[in-house]
Amino acid sequence: MRVLSGVAGLVVVLLTFVSVTQTLVTPRAMRTQLPRAVRRLVRAPYQFLADRASTEQLKDRVLAPAAPVSMLILLLLWLSLCVLGYGLLEFAVSDLPFTVALREAGSSLLTLGFASQDRSQLTLVDFCAAATGPILIGLQIGYLPTLYAAYARRETEVSLLRVRAGVPAWGPQLLVRHAQGDLIDTLPELFRDWERWCAEVSESHTNYPVLISFRSPSWDRNWLISLLAVLDAAALHLALNPSVPQSQMRLTLRAGFTCLRVLADEEKIPYDPDPRPDDPIHLTYEEFVEAVGRLRERGVPMERSPERAWPHFRGWRVNYESVAYALACRIDAVPALWSGPRRRDRGPIGIVTPLDRTPQQPGGGPG
Repeated sequence: MRVLSGVAGLVVVLLTFVSVTQTLVTPRAMRTQLPRAVRRLVRAPYQFLADRASTEQLKDRVLAPAAPVSMLILLLLWLSLCVLGYGLLEFAVSDLPFTVALREAGSSLLTLGFASQDRSQLTLVDFCAAATGPILIGLQIGYLPTLYAAYARRETEVSLLRVRAGVPAWGPQLLVRHAQGDLIDTLPELFRDWERWCAEVSESHTNYPVLISFRSPSWDRNWLISLLAVLDAAALHLALNPSVPQSQMRLTLRAGFTCLRVLADEEKIPYDPDPRPDDPIHLTYEEFVEAVGRLRERGVPMERSPERAWPHFRGWRVNYESVAYALACRIDAVPALWSGPRRRDRGPIGIVTPLDRTPQQPGGGPG
C-alpha cells in the first residue's frame, strides 16, 4: 500500500511540474489539458449568470472576473496537487498516518514548519516540498507582469481604433471616418500597425491562452471585434478600389486570418484551412449593399459597383468569417454589426459615433 502511494505521489508531483512548466515557462503553445479545463469549469457559472443578464453591460460585468479567477484557482490547484503528491510520498517513506503525512507536506510546501518531524526518512521529501512552494508562487508572480504587459499592448490598438471605427468597431465605419477626415491615404499605415498587432497577439495568446478570455476595460469594446472590423475594412477597400496599392492590405488580411486560425487551433475550433473564394458566407449580399450605400453617402471613394465588388469581398471574408464568428460566440464578445450570433442572441447593437458638428451644421450630422 505504501509503495503504491509512493508511486502515485511521484506521478502527481511530476505531472504537476509538467503542467506548471508548460504553462508558465515554455515559450510555445505546448501545455497540458489542466489549464484549459480549469478555465472552462470556472467560466461555466459566470456564463450561466451572463446568459441571463438583461443588458450587454451587465453581461460584460459578470464575465469580466472569470479569466482572472481561473488563474488564481489554477495556482491553488497546483499547490493542492503538490501537497497531495508530497503527502503520498511522505506516507510511503514513513510510518505516519496519511492525514499526518498531508499535514507534514503542507507545512513543508508552504515553508511554515509547524509540523516539522525529527525523522531522517522525511528530510529529503520535506526539502523538496519546501523548495516547490516558493518556486510555484514565484513563477506565478513573475507570470503576471508578462501577462498584463501583453494585455496592455493588445488593448492599446483597440482603444486607438475607438475614434476610427465607432463603438463597437465596424469595418465600413472605419472607411467612413477616414474618408470624412480626408485620411484615406493613411490607411496603409493603420493596416501596417494591425499586421504587427496580429503577429503579437498570435504569439502572446497562444503562449498564454487565458488572454483570449480577458475582456476589454469597456463593455462595448473587444479585441476580436476590432480585428474583425480592420479585416472587413481592408477587404472592402480592396474589393471596391482595385487600383489602390494592395500589398499592405493583403498582408494585413493574411496576418489577420492566420492569427484567427492559430487561436482557433488553441481553442479546438474547427475550420476549413483552404476555402474557395466562391464558398458561401453568413454575411448576406443585402447587408453588404446597405453598407456600400452608407459608404457612398459619406464620400468614400469606390471604383466598383456593389455587384462587381461582392465576389471579391466574399473571396476575402471567407478566409476569416467562420473562425471570427465561432471565437466571438465562444468568448461572448460584444454583439457588433457583422460579427455573427451569440449564445443568447439579441441581435447586433448599433455603432455609436460622435456627431460631426460644423459651423454650417452646429447641431451635428452623422459621424
